[in-house]
Amino acid sequence: MSTVYVAADRARLTKSGQTLVLKYEDNTQRVIFPFRTDQLVLIGNIDITTPALKLLMHHQIDTVFLNKNGKFNGKITFNRGKNIFLRLRQFRLLDDEKFSLQMARAIAGGKIRNQLVFAQRIRRERKAAEVTQAIGQMNDLLKKVQEADSKERLRGLEGSAARLYFSIYKYAFLVDWADFPGRSMNPPKSNVNAVLSFLYTLIKNRVEAALETEGLDPYASFFHALNYGKVGLAFDMMEEFRVPLSDMLTASLFNLGILDEDDFREVNFRSDDDEFPLEMEIVKEGDEPQILPRSSVGILLTKKGLTRVITHFEKRLETEIMHPWAERRMSYKQIIRYQARHLRRVISGEEQYYQPFGIR
Repeated sequence: MSTVYVAADRARLTKSGQTLVLKYEDNTQRVIFPFRTDQLVLIGNIDITTPALKLLMHHQIDTVFLNKNGKFNGKITFNRGKNIFLRLRQFRLLDDEKFSLQMARAIAGGKIRNQLVFAQRIRRERKAAEVTQAIGQMNDLLKKVQEADSKERLRGLEGSAARLYFSIYKYAFLVDWADFPGRSMNPPKSNVNAVLSFLYTLIKNRVEAALETEGLDPYASFFHALNYGKVGLAFDMMEEFRVPLSDMLTASLFNLGILDEDDFREVNFRSDDDEFPLEMEIVKEGDEPQILPRSSVGILLTKKGLTRVITHFEKRLETEIMHPWAERRMSYKQIIRYQARHLRRVISGEEQYYQPFGIR
């Protein structure tokens, strides 16, 4: 079973017998076999006919919608977990201060440890004083994580570590045209940021699907603040996968010449534009709030660039490594599912502590 990606400016997904057929504007077609597919990711303006939707429902194929810029629009999920008792326990644990803080410490600590491992690899290659200094400060922050007595404090420590990490991330790139002045999003302001943001979206979709398969509620988070419509638990668990599946992969895509300058485009985002949306600015004038349109220039991957990133993301997911504490070889795809299962067992009380995945 695999994730099938479809990127098109305009296309139509139809049903033919027991297969799905994607029909493009130029009259070319692509056949998708439902029995080989566990998730469908549609990128761009792609319509779905009712018979095709019923076939997706029959095979319980989750369908993710991204706009042609790679930004998440929505998702259809057919295989929601039926274990209401597990979810009730998950909700109750949100109010268990000791458990919740323990989980938050594990998540924040796991993310910082992975960032440190990659930062140390960068130092071995570049030997920059700035990198050495940042590593020392990040180690100090990691020690404070275990002493933090609130989730607010943990989020502050994680944010400080992230700022240090991204201040030296530029040293991971060996080509002059890889532009990373600092982390930016909504919209991304450089080509490196464009790749990072897109890969983070792909990771989040994978993690969310794994959590739902285990019957967990992806909205009920322990580290990230609860927010309406935010899949906080997916963001919790994806923290441990950001470095190996996005940050390190992004550097490789540039350094190995897999991406080139033609894989990016400059776009003007506006808050009144459906294709390249930007959040409205709300200001108060007198008693009534005024909504003002905003605009901002951003950098995005082209369709060819998106395809290249997706191809190598899927290759990375199939890469087998030794899981550091499960002590057996697994692909990254299997590790995501293993970690979701481990989290479910911790929440159900079958295991005591959550242990994030860590790179070496």
